Amino acid sequence: MTLRLGDIAPDFEQDSSIGTLKFHEWAGNSWVVLFSHPADFTPVCTTELGLTAKLKPEFDKRNVKAIALSVDAAESHVKWIKDIEDTQNTVVGFPIVADADKKVAALYDMIHPNQSETVTVRSLFIIDPNKKVRLIITYPLTTGRNFDEVLRVLDALQLTDGYTVATPGNWRDGDDVIIPLSIKDEEVIKQKYPKGYTAPRPYLRITPQPNK
Repeated sequence: MTLRLGDIAPDFEQDSSIGTLKFHEWAGNSWVVLFSHPADFTPVCTTELGLTAKLKPEFDKRNVKAIALSVDAAESHVKWIKDIEDTQNTVVGFPIVADADKKVAALYDMIHPNQSETVTVRSLFIIDPNKKVRLIITYPLTTGRNFDEVLRVLDALQLTDGYTVATPGNWRDGDDVIIPLSIKDEEVIKQKYPKGYTAPRPYLRITPQPNK
């Protein structure tokens, strides 16, 4: 199965480090960061889950829940969490799905045979409260993910969901934003963008970020 942006994230019921988990029910009305890792007790994954755990205050501000996944068993996850907490000096406050039968990996296309036929690659999905897939990033097995980028995209998605704007490359929360080309009427522009705008080109109209 191939997931695309805007698709409804597949629901599933699977064992996890906190017991049986029904994904859509667990997600509730929150945004979700769902990310897979190749295996328990591996070095890159240990650092990634530690980073995610430390981001809990930032995720909470954005109404985001994190959930990890690998094809190892729940008992292994529970033991590994102790290692993560000890080596990364944090508390893992999110579940790890135990996808031993690879059911979820198949739903989310997390196994790429040219990388490995048995373990999941580093797939990451941002899913909104309507259960729609809003971001898909896939990293190779050897490269740890940039979780600052995950926060940046969450900020951009939540801003652009609330306002008719787009974010430029390398945008950070608080930076100027872009007026979409679909907005052409100057009266509408005055209403929607009361802070005004600059236009180095007719198609490139830059305006201060709206107040959230």
